[in-house]
Amino acid sequence: MQTEVATLDGAGVAFFDFDGTLVRGDTLPMFIAEVIGRRRTQLAFADAIRSAGHRHLRGRGPGADFRGSIKAILLKRTLHGLPLADAHAAAERMAAKLSWHPPTVQALREHRRAGRRVVVATGALDVYMPFLLRGEAVDDLLATGMEVQDGRLTGRLATGNCVRIDKADRVRAWLASNSPVGETWGYGNRPSDLPMLALLDRRIVIRIP
Repeated sequence: MQTEVATLDGAGVAFFDFDGTLVRGDTLPMFIAEVIGRRRTQLAFADAIRSAGHRHLRGRGPGADFRGSIKAILLKRTLHGLPLADAHAAAERMAAKLSWHPPTVQALREHRRAGRRVVVATGALDVYMPFLLRGEAVDDLLATGMEVQDGRLTGRLATGNCVRIDKADRVRAWLASNSPVGETWGYGNRPSDLPMLALLDRRIVIRIP
């Protein structure tokens, strides 16, 4: 793992991926398991892979790519109709179970102490990320948005899936709307965060054993 901690005071902004960077593992299966149980989550994930494969063979995948289609199908089949209050309750339970990666968390806090803005850019869902970040001084969150109607999740995305190229586009737009920002840092994992990291002055690839 490579980390870089801010050492100079001054303006700037640091972007952090979340899954596999600030925490170990993938929080989406954790969240769904809090909602429907671990065994049902495993079965739903396997079914989503099969369904995405069949749809892509027919050129009808619902996502931007195969992995995006798996995610879209999984969300629709597991979260459709879930009351937002229940989603937030699941997020509260999950927050206590996270396995944080101390070196990256320390880097985030050092940037804050240096007076820089901190932005978390993640493919994780906006319905649970604010609960997971509670207690950390984060200025902005770029996450995958879920559609809500009448207080319930529809299972559909309200934004693009904030990963890979979409994440880079979101970070680029953030920089444009908040300029001038000074020097920029990026913390992410390989290979999914490389498009985001390519936009930034200092690029730190996190490798969690």
